[in-house]
Amino acid sequence: MIRCIVIDDEPLALKQLISYAEQTPELELVASCESAREALEVLRNEHIDAMFVDINMPDLNGLDFVRSLENRPMVVFTTAYSQYAVEGFQVNAIDYLLKPFGLDEFRRAALRLKEQFELKYAASVSNVDEDDCIFLKTEYKIARISIADILYVEAMSEYLRIHFSNGSRPITALLSMKRMEERLPSSTFMRTHRSYIVNLKRIIEVNKSHIVLSPTVSLPIGDLYKETFMNYINRKFLSK
Repeated sequence: MIRCIVIDDEPLALKQLISYAEQTPELELVASCESAREALEVLRNEHIDAMFVDINMPDLNGLDFVRSLENRPMVVFTTAYSQYAVEGFQVNAIDYLLKPFGLDEFRRAALRLKEQFELKYAASVSNVDEDDCIFLKTEYKIARISIADILYVEAMSEYLRIHFSNGSRPITALLSMKRMEERLPSSTFMRTHRSYIVNLKRIIEVNKSHIVLSPTVSLPIGDLYKETFMNYINRKFLSK
């Protein structure tokens, strides 16, 4: 599902965008914003795939707002003025909705977003070096990740958040847990919960139903994965 926000300074227009987004199965509406500045705050705190942006806003118009973004989600512009269409596509907008528009037009724009979204998903992983690294597409950039530096992988809806043992900031990528589990070496990484894959070499201790990976990271062991994980522990267990 495409995580989106809608932005319009006119209350009735914003209410309509909210209604259309909620009726469109391809979209998950994360936030509705009355200004570009409010939207910027959402973008700082949430992973957003797409924006429906009104062009004519008083504090910062939609075109200038989109141009200002370094990591730009997919964009659909909405406006009552057709002369902005060319400028909209110059900033790589996916679509342009001329007010007043209906639900059918909105959904057609959402389908165009979905097409682009699926293309990005298909290209999200490139296995260049099978031994020690992977490349992931994240926030419109391709990041090289050293497998040894991965502390654990966390599932977040249709995304993964990769946490690192070297103190680097976690990164988010559009990828399934199954795909990541297939790519990571099974000798070093194990699925221990429906939401977590852990680096077995980074385990500090196991207590009750949790795995401790650092003084600040303790992850639960899922019931479905407990037997496999405890078999691994028992193989490594040293006793008298």
